[in-house]
Amino acid sequence: MDADALKRWKSQIFNYQQHVRKIQPTKQIPLFDLSPTYCDPDQIDPFSLRLHSIHFWEYPADSPGDACLYFVIDNSLPLLLYVGETCRSYQRWKGEHDCKHYLGKYHDLHYRYNIERAVNIAFWWDAPMSRQPRQELELSLIHKWKPPFNKENWQRWGQPFGK
Repeated sequence: MDADALKRWKSQIFNYQQHVRKIQPTKQIPLFDLSPTYCDPDQIDPFSLRLHSIHFWEYPADSPGDACLYFVIDNSLPLLLYVGETCRSYQRWKGEHDCKHYLGKYHDLHYRYNIERAVNIAFWWDAPMSRQPRQELELSLIHKWKPPFNKENWQRWGQPFGK
């Protein structure tokens, strides 16, 4: 991928995600007086969460961490690259993680062409403790934002940083 192709690829994803961020989801009028769920994917904006170093997992931690959703963001645009879920926030990234490989290739290509990048990670700590609802929420956010490093979106964006 040359520099122009990389910039076009990022621009397409950026334009899509900014459009998603600006549109208001349609609200269905409930037939019954139901309390809103705190796990509504339309209420989670990854770009508004506090950013942390992408190398957070290298720092000492006194526990394996908590259940959460996490978002890998290149804040230079900003661009949401990956959505994930875990029940052990600190432990999940200590071992093998495909996203770490994609990020290595992403960084290398940006370095080669002297293109700015600022990759960080953000956490949403109100994720369900139970695995199935947490994974369902993760999948709905993947479908909504279409981050390019999630395999569900490779057909749409290609897989320039894949294995």
